[in-house]
Amino acid sequence: QVQLVESGGGLVQPGGSLRLSCAASGSILSINDVGWHRQAPTKEREREWVAGITSGGTTSYADSVRGRFTISRDNAKNTVYLQMISLKPEDTAVYYCSAIAKDSRPPYRLGNYWGQGTQVTVSS
Repeated sequence: QVQLVESGGGLVQPGGSLRLSCAASGSILSINDVGWHRQAPTKEREREWVAGITSGGTTSYADSVRGRFTISRDNAKNTVYLQMISLKPEDTAVYYCSAIAKDSRPPYRLGNYWGQGTQVTVSS
């Protein structure tokens, strides 16, 4: 089984910065694409994709965060980061990471895993 744990959320003033981490652990053979998503409090049934990074390091961003958020990964640590700057109140949400990973145990299944989320609140 593969577990993902997000950390780094908190309360920050508008214009501030935060860095989120997504650490993978468990029976991991390899981690492919990783994504960050968010769910705002007013959108209980909508989870918005924010950013993604491939195993080769290619990154992509939602228009709403491009230029302010940066996704990166440290393969040695099985960790993906989301650096967020110039935060706005509308960035307030629970942030989740997801990963496509291969289990190291036979039959070496490829699965899509999700973390439990970390709260980011942008408010003065």
